[in-house]
Amino acid sequence: MSERIELPVPGTDATLGVIRHGHFGRPMLVFPSEAGRAEDFANNGMLDAIRGLVDAGRVTLFCVDSLDGWTWSARDQPTEERARRHGIYHDWLEQSVLPHIAYEMGGWQTEIITCGASLGAYHAAHFTLQRADVAPLAIGMSGSYDPTTWRGWGDIGDATYFANPMAYVRGADGDHLNWLRSRASLLLVVGQGPFEWEPTKSYPSTLAFADVLREKGIPHQLDVWGYDSAHDWPWWQRQLAHHLPRFV
Repeated sequence: MSERIELPVPGTDATLGVIRHGHFGRPMLVFPSEAGRAEDFANNGMLDAIRGLVDAGRVTLFCVDSLDGWTWSARDQPTEERARRHGIYHDWLEQSVLPHIAYEMGGWQTEIITCGASLGAYHAAHFTLQRADVAPLAIGMSGSYDPTTWRGWGDIGDATYFANPMAYVRGADGDHLNWLRSRASLLLVVGQGPFEWEPTKSYPSTLAFADVLREKGIPHQLDVWGYDSAHDWPWWQRQLAHHLPRFV
């Protein structure tokens, strides 16, 4: 494990952290669950679940902090303001994290995978759909993909629309849609067990998002696990260990 690196958040005096695991292989940008930190992936057994791939030099992980406490989880703020703030987080990913990954990996030798569970699944899918040129594959586990359903309030506008994969994918057409069809691919994994229905609504949201992707012809896979598969780290460990080897 590398040391935690602090990278500047554009337009602010703040920094957010990145931790690297691995020495070679395909880079994977890993988002934590809601309001989480870069340390969470290792601390919750996810690194151990795929350690063989990391040690074999097949994948290098770049685990990042979230900014959810100031963005999507800031429920004292209206939805549109949360979405605007999320744009600052996206700027951090583009302007600070992507150059860091390129530097650490010696350039863009291979394309990035994005990965996350719970709210991290939203971040993974959204980033791939926005930046499929460098991160064409997203792995989302137990995700919820429509921010307008996250106990929001107030009028919504462009900031929310362009941060909402369910909305902007449904509205995509023309050259941009053709570009997404040619570049993006998403793996959506969800269980039917505890907390996947309520309160997270991950199960219905994942199926609804898969339907939108299917209607728009965007490559994706939907993998639904059983009624024992819970919204929790032990199941995300199994799901990632099951799927990741075929991508790296």
